[in-house]
Amino acid sequence: MANINVKKGVIGILTGGGDVPGLNPAIRAVTFRALREGYEVIGIRRGWAGLVDMVRDEKHDNSNNFQRLTEDVVNRAGRTGGTFLHSSRTNPARVSKSSVPDHLKGEYNAEKNDLTPEVLKNLAWLGIEYMIPIGGDDTLSYGVRLYKEGVRVVAIPKTMDNDVPGTDYCIGFSTCITRTIQMTNALRTSAGSHERLDMRDSRPCCRRWRERRIAA
Repeated sequence: MANINVKKGVIGILTGGGDVPGLNPAIRAVTFRALREGYEVIGIRRGWAGLVDMVRDEKHDNSNNFQRLTEDVVNRAGRTGGTFLHSSRTNPARVSKSSVPDHLKGEYNAEKNDLTPEVLKNLAWLGIEYMIPIGGDDTLSYGVRLYKEGVRVVAIPKTMDNDVPGTDYCIGFSTCITRTIQMTNALRTSAGSHERLDMRDSRPCCRRWRERRIAA
């Protein structure tokens, strides 16, 4: 654990969007390095939703919204897939009227609501000075919004689509490609056995098979 006498600040980390392998190891890596550098780390649960639903009251149970991360916590989680912080596709800049938390319904009652003021207040309430969102376009686009509001943000790109600008390789992309190829190779055996290969396949064996079928 970090020595509170040399504590440098508080880092918040969250995962948004779809789950992919590598999220828990990423959280673990960030937490280990941050703690050893003298930072405190808070994990935000359910993506940006955790910062939307939070109630700024010490007596309120916010365990579904955040937890303080230690080496023991992330060590246990690092051996599993997915994300132990859970995820959501919530974008605080456009929250539907039905999704506004009960304690905020009196103030935010439009069909689409920008809850960024509440997110900023919740970050301040937790003492979070740096945010590390892990996600794809939608998750990170809101990270850009917070950056423009003055929050220090370090993004980690995560999407099997591998389409986040500014990086060559996103968390989840390698697994997507590997498993897709494995599945395709596995299906080829059955497809070939039952004569269900794509007729447009240009390989010599398939051309001969197609010619025999037409001649028959």
